[in-house]
Amino acid sequence: MASVKAVCISEEKGTVKKPVPEITLKKNHGILGDAHAGDGHRQVSLLADESVDKIRDKMPTIEAGAFAENILTAGLCLHELPIGTKIKINETILEVTQIGKECHNDGCAIKKKTGDCVMPREGIFVSVVKGGIIKPGDRINIK
Repeated sequence: MASVKAVCISEEKGTVKKPVPEITLKKNHGILGDAHAGDGHRQVSLLADESVDKIRDKMPTIEAGAFAENILTAGLCLHELPIGTKIKINETILEVTQIGKECHNDGCAIKKKTGDCVMPREGIFVSVVKGGIIKPGDRINIK
């Protein structure tokens, strides 16, 4: 069963996202209170905990939000979902809009420390089709 492991936000761009008890998503906007919310196709970022496991041997204490992901998942291979896939979490519906991204400034702090970063290859971005509240432990369904 796929589920939400953590939800994270950052109030300012360029800062690490911090875990929070829950997030509120707004249609065509993203997460209320997150610096990256707004128009566009990259309203919310997701990363699988299984992807983070690939870095844990070099950084065993890495925390949720370290890759700037808004939603850390478990039990789902996110980067294999096709563009346009709908993800339902509670009443919230997200649509996959992008797989991976380019690293900024020759890589993040994680890449500089470990020589690798999984977010550019395995992180995904979604737009919010239907808003709602998401918290750790919530079940994820693919539509």
